[in-house]
Amino acid sequence: MITHIQGKLTEKNPTHVVIECNGVGYMLHISLHTYSQIPDNENLKLFTHLQVKEDSHTLFGFSSLAEREIFRLLISVSGIGASIARTMLSSLSPKQVREGIATGDVALIQSIKGIGAKTAQRVIIDLKDKILKIYDIDEVSVSQGNTNKNEALSALEVLGFVKKQAERVVDKILVAQPEANVETIIKQALKNL
Repeated sequence: MITHIQGKLTEKNPTHVVIECNGVGYMLHISLHTYSQIPDNENLKLFTHLQVKEDSHTLFGFSSLAEREIFRLLISVSGIGASIARTMLSSLSPKQVREGIATGDVALIQSIKGIGAKTAQRVIIDLKDKILKIYDIDEVSVSQGNTNKNEALSALEVLGFVKKQAERVVDKILVAQPEANVETIIKQALKNL
């Protein structure tokens, strides 16, 4: 509903800011990342997310569209509320959160206060494909390896492995060893499947 607010910065705290726009002061909850990005000049524009609950309407402010997008992805995960999502974006930069999810770094996500191992795994499972698709991050960018990759995947399918799961493992192997031959890819994949 409210996509951004631009106006005079009247109050600035590490957890929230107040922006006056046409005589109305809007309180926006922010992450430490956004706080560090806010300049000290009076005119300020923040991108917003309005959370409507039965008992409250809460505005969240973000210094960039990328941070707002990550926030929205995070709160779409079961068990991640707005406050935990904001804590994540206060502990890590949006880029670190994005890369942590894309690479499946459970330890990084779990290092955030209030997130346990199961929640960290759920965040990665729920968001990895979306993050890779939205940000067009390629887990592997190998052109000549495609024939080796396809042969290895065919062999793994014949051995009874699920194609999608095998493909993830093969992609990781090719990131680490772009020059790997078919035999090496299959051997490495069998260790990880």
